[in-house]
Amino acid sequence: MSKRKICVVTGTRAEYGLLSMLMKSINDDTNLELVIIATGSHLSPEFGLTYKEIENDGFHIDKKIETILSADTPTAIAKSTGLGMIGIADALSDLQPDLMIVVGDRYELLAASFSAVTSRIPIAHIHGGETTEGAFDESIRHSITKMSWWHFVAADEYQNRVIQLGEDPGRVFNVGGMGVDGIKNTNLLKKGELEAAINFKFGDKNLMVTFHPVTLEDETSGQQFGELLKSLKKLIDTKIIFTYTNSDTNSRIINSMINTFVKDNPTTAVAFSSMGQLNYLSSLQFVDGIIGNSSSGMAEAPTFKIGTINIGDRQKGRLKADSVINCEPTKESINRALNTLYNKDFQKDLLSVKNPYGDGNATKKIMKIIQNTPLPAELKKEF
Repeated sequence: MSKRKICVVTGTRAEYGLLSMLMKSINDDTNLELVIIATGSHLSPEFGLTYKEIENDGFHIDKKIETILSADTPTAIAKSTGLGMIGIADALSDLQPDLMIVVGDRYELLAASFSAVTSRIPIAHIHGGETTEGAFDESIRHSITKMSWWHFVAADEYQNRVIQLGEDPGRVFNVGGMGVDGIKNTNLLKKGELEAAINFKFGDKNLMVTFHPVTLEDETSGQQFGELLKSLKKLIDTKIIFTYTNSDTNSRIINSMINTFVKDNPTTAVAFSSMGQLNYLSSLQFVDGIIGNSSSGMAEAPTFKIGTINIGDRQKGRLKADSVINCEPTKESINRALNTLYNKDFQKDLLSVKNPYGDGNATKKIMKIIQNTPLPAELKKEF
């Protein structure tokens, strides 16, 4: 029997972190053949050339598709998507996979999914059915859902939404969150090991800042992030770790402001274009909370029993644990959220927080399906 060839497409450090454990399981399976397409910010020096992290983990990248333009305007993002379609269409024609796997909602994956549909390659979509009302990721995610054959979702609510979109309930599987799975199956670094790895000493108080543009709002990135920085400047005896944005519309202004803040506060702040999954997850053990608007604050932080200050509307609509503090993108609202984060009663309540994205084992559940379930002879779907 010939091996089932599985193509994984990854465009950013964040979704590679979610996929890496599944990729290893596929690679280790004697009945499956893993092929990898790396695209998007993985190949950009500005965003850390993170394809090297994939290779350092022992994977062979079969195709590298460059798409990032030297701009972050709406036009540039649309053109990058078009470049992705051109390059990935050729890659799929060469690789001829039996199944393509994508996770999430980024425009690089919209390009990959459209290319797979026209190539009549079935798609397995991970983390569909979720809502993020403040970002155009919402539209992209649901579009990928309609192009996909199998759906691996993270919660009952998301399973119901994919079915609501007209997908066959027999092909929609609630496997839990991939982030939780990664945490449970990673040997995290001890504090001394981590401090040596990232060249940064933790203090008595520590925060992780991960802030991305709200892509359905016009030119708000700099203004909103500036309000956050005003609050951070007032903190006393607090160490701050910044992670740069993804390659989104209006992302560069945020990265520039991060660089200025770190330059002005060299003893208390540090920034990374990419920490790597191990360093990032290990850091969450030693920070008091995540502040910003990243999905990591929704899906991963609760497992570490730490708080999340969720700013603005970017994650509006996602399932949230009781550890999430919502606030407006103003200095006053962020200050109130910080006071809540460090409140003794809130800190005590964090110990009993339950993560709505499950307890792990997503990879095992996905593997069982892609190992044993027949692939479709044709991709005709009924609504």
